[in-house]
Amino acid sequence: MSLIVFPAIDLKEGKVVRLAEGDMARATVYGDDPAAQARLFADAGASHLHVVDLDGAFAGESVNGAAVENIVAAFPGKVQVGGGIRDRKAVDRWLTLGVWRVVIGTAALTDPDFVKASARALPGRIVVGVDARDGMVATHGWAEVSNLPVSDLAARFADAGVASLLFTDIGRDGMMTGCNVRETIRLARRTSIPVIASGGVAGLGDILDLARHQSEGIEGAITGRALYDGRLSLKAALRVARGE
Repeated sequence: MSLIVFPAIDLKEGKVVRLAEGDMARATVYGDDPAAQARLFADAGASHLHVVDLDGAFAGESVNGAAVENIVAAFPGKVQVGGGIRDRKAVDRWLTLGVWRVVIGTAALTDPDFVKASARALPGRIVVGVDARDGMVATHGWAEVSNLPVSDLAARFADAGVASLLFTDIGRDGMMTGCNVRETIRLARRTSIPVIASGGVAGLGDILDLARHQSEGIEGAITGRALYDGRLSLKAALRVARGE
């Protein structure tokens, strides 16, 4: 199985944006038709898509629901969605609408029992977002930083049936400085849960580095700004991920 490349669609006020270091005030708008962007990624060969309701992450509930529904309807592959998912009702809503997997971040720290119960009841459908700033877990749309180390949060869900851990180095997200491959691999080696890398993917080198360590538990890589800025070809990334 090849490394999964997840093109990212981040939603703010219904538009496709990318943030710098998770800062909502530093958003670059790349389009006002998220469904059309999803179709472009599908046409380039993507089989998976990563969607984030940024407004929802801060509000604690879905804000860009209509845009997400349009993306799911337009994209023929598998869509995973995160942002503001903090109770079972929200999880079930997305899955009923055809979402493949949901990403839970803040609630993984504030309400781990809910996440564990959801993962056990819905095997393969729950991803835990492990967002880090300087090695510590960040929550509430990355606006707050806890005193919990990343590895400790991962350990909480070791036997809960979580599908994957989505590890984001916030300091690199949207900055085009390169993915924190070293810390991603370090986390993967410390847990039995597959890890998805996110934050700062700048080019084919990052995809290649992660693909080389797939056997150590790296499931995939999320990339956004590099695709939108034209620094990374999605078709080329998919070929590298397949080992071609």
